[in-house]
Amino acid sequence: MNLTEQMTALAHQAKSAARELNRLTTAEKNECLIAMADAIERESDAIKEANAMDMETGKGMGLSSALLDRLKLDDKRIKAMAQGLREVAQLPDPVGRHLAERESPAGLRLQKVSVPIGVILIIYESRPNVTADAASLCLKSGNTVILRGGKEAIHSNQMIAQIMVEAAQQQIGNFPEHAIQVVPTADREAIPILLSLTEYIDLCMPRGGEGLIRAVAESSRIPVIKHYKGICHVYVDGQADANMAAEIAVNSKCHRPGVCNAMETLLIDKKIAPQFLPQIVDRFAKENVEMRVDALAKEILGSANGASVKDATEEDWHAEYLDLIVAIRIVDGVGGAISHINEYGSGHSDSIVTANEASARRFLNEVDSAAVYWNASTRFTDGAQFGMGAEIGISTDKIGARGPMGLEELTTYKWHVYGTGQIRA
Repeated sequence: MNLTEQMTALAHQAKSAARELNRLTTAEKNECLIAMADAIERESDAIKEANAMDMETGKGMGLSSALLDRLKLDDKRIKAMAQGLREVAQLPDPVGRHLAERESPAGLRLQKVSVPIGVILIIYESRPNVTADAASLCLKSGNTVILRGGKEAIHSNQMIAQIMVEAAQQQIGNFPEHAIQVVPTADREAIPILLSLTEYIDLCMPRGGEGLIRAVAESSRIPVIKHYKGICHVYVDGQADANMAAEIAVNSKCHRPGVCNAMETLLIDKKIAPQFLPQIVDRFAKENVEMRVDALAKEILGSANGASVKDATEEDWHAEYLDLIVAIRIVDGVGGAISHINEYGSGHSDSIVTANEASARRFLNEVDSAAVYWNASTRFTDGAQFGMGAEIGISTDKIGARGPMGLEELTTYKWHVYGTGQIRA
């Protein structure tokens, strides 16, 4: 078979498997997940052997030490993968929930019921533990999954998927063989082919850098759930508690600066800036944060400027640094903060620190982002932190899922309609 035929066959198999997977009970899905977890721990040597081949490939590709670390699977990470599967097994089944019920004018009883989306394509980079995480969430939500990881992780990904499928099939005889599939080729041309198969694949979820996500979104004929950047803001209002604001700002920036829910721009109300700005600059300097400030902030700081404080440019308001760098801008009250965020933000996570409820309500209502906070760090935008359990990603889209995506976000719905012989007049 040529590549197009090969990818079409793979997608067709996933579509057929979706119908079989939909017949599994909650108990059967949970049994499979526990069996998969046990098998991953039992077969850890095989996983590490496959991963060693990938590590050699990664070194040959010239991957950085950080990327090689993301690629590496050791006993601790394998155990964490297994534990993640067990945690998904403990979560409520998102399929079959009655979302709404009503009676039509014709006397029909209507039930809106959650169902699996169908076939999900996940395209991701480097981390092979995503294979187990994504597959487990798709299984629990009744979806079959096609996994396309980076070429540097192909042996690890294939081994993990094989172990999971074989364990489930040994646990229950009716587990579909093609419920979890890894694209068996590193050929880049496989991706646009898969993204064209609207007859078989229902949804694509790219996980990785902005370049990967844009490339997928621009070429896909399949619906794509995505977020390009995490340009997150904290706004310190004129009626904020200064100590609380400093703690939230430092946590939002410094807790894990390389993640998408870390703060990139700090906005400060001009009413509080003369008092608050020197305090936060001192705190950031102690955390080795480079600060890029606007002209008004620089004027307020005056001779207090240190080597870690630089002039901001227009590009800084658009920047996702993913590093110990923060842009700082003085704004005219909550209205100025909202205008800045809605112009420069990425619709991810933004926070206001204030004691004024009216200002907070305005911020929550008018900032157009997936998660909007009042007196809390942006670092909480995460499925586990939201109490959703495991997370498959974060969406900044407005149609479909928005924000952290857990099991419920991997379902859609259909209508069950009960009649007593009604016909349309």
